[in-house]
Amino acid sequence: MATVVLIGTMDTKGEEYAWIADRVRAHGASTVTIDVGLFSESAADVTASQVAQAGHADLTALREARDRGAAMEAMASGATSVTLALHAEGRLDGVLAVGGSGGSSVASRAMRALPVGVPKLLVSTMASGDVSPYVGESDVTLMHSVVDVAGINSVSEQVFANAAAAIAAMAAEQEARRTAPAGEQRPLVGLTMFGLTTPAVDEARAELVGLGYEPLVFHATGAGGRAMEKLVRDGRLVGVLDLTTTELADDLVGGVLSAGPHRLEAAGEQGIPQVVSLGALDLVNFGPRETVPGAFADRTFVIHNPTVTLMRTTPEENAELGRRIGTKLSRARGPVTVLLPLRGVSGIDKEGGPFRDAAADGELFSALRGALTGSPAEIVEVDSHINDRGFGRDAARRLHGLITSFR
Repeated sequence: MATVVLIGTMDTKGEEYAWIADRVRAHGASTVTIDVGLFSESAADVTASQVAQAGHADLTALREARDRGAAMEAMASGATSVTLALHAEGRLDGVLAVGGSGGSSVASRAMRALPVGVPKLLVSTMASGDVSPYVGESDVTLMHSVVDVAGINSVSEQVFANAAAAIAAMAAEQEARRTAPAGEQRPLVGLTMFGLTTPAVDEARAELVGLGYEPLVFHATGAGGRAMEKLVRDGRLVGVLDLTTTELADDLVGGVLSAGPHRLEAAGEQGIPQVVSLGALDLVNFGPRETVPGAFADRTFVIHNPTVTLMRTTPEENAELGRRIGTKLSRARGPVTVLLPLRGVSGIDKEGGPFRDAAADGELFSALRGALTGSPAEIVEVDSHINDRGFGRDAARRLHGLITSFR
């Protein structure tokens, strides 16, 4: 029987969770309830006091302090620890939560800590706005509650019933996979791609398939880079072919597709082989042209489509990107090869292209070489464009060599 874990503030949402738990069980799944309500006295399977203890806090002290922010942090930490323990014990095939901003933030943190593929369904009043704080780089499924989570009425009944049916079905599928005999699985490799590096990545992907891998391609849009690095930290990938590191340019300059300051660190921390290139570091991403900050008015732009405006990085920015990338890779615990495509790093940074700037690329290459001086990382200079035939194939073969030697 599949098990669905219900995470919620039972002090304010006890009626709703009791109703939902009944519906989940009616669909053939068992339930485990985790109470994260600060003033709860419920008989949940994991009480609020136990959650607080798992978060290295005392529930009574949290109540007396009357610091909601600190209390939510402690309960979120505790809920995450409890949820991960249940998953490790084989007692979690899916997670469901309903709530407003507070309950959603606590429950989603526990959900995001679970591996990709474990069903996670959040019914929230916040689901129609900016949902990035709740989803992050994970595969949390969001459902808008439409009405507030305040009792069972003719609207919430339909929404909650759909949620219960959905999580029960997803959990049943997860339980079937979890208990099925292990089949042959190809080792997983992560690749990063952008529209302007697609030819290189497509060639690399085909080569990796032929070499016996299952390649996972991540769109380098911020969330894509974070998702790949989560899989690295989850221990799912045997290697990374990071051809498209453009998210670092957005992080440096203030574009809209940043993956945050810790991009390009997970593989090095975990010690897995990586082949890295400089795909699309010639550009920073913004929304429609009118949304580009006025401070950049004198820069070179390409209107990629009505909702995406590309801005050319400067020599100074490229130099800083080279230093940052080199510093990150010099700290890697596993083998690293860096490929420098000397004739251009994106589909518009090529001879005759609108972003072709050999001097700016030269600053990128030079700073990267300097930052890797004395490092065991291998630097390979390739007298071609990143999308030229053979570049992606060679990158894939080099990663295969690192992986087989590393094993």
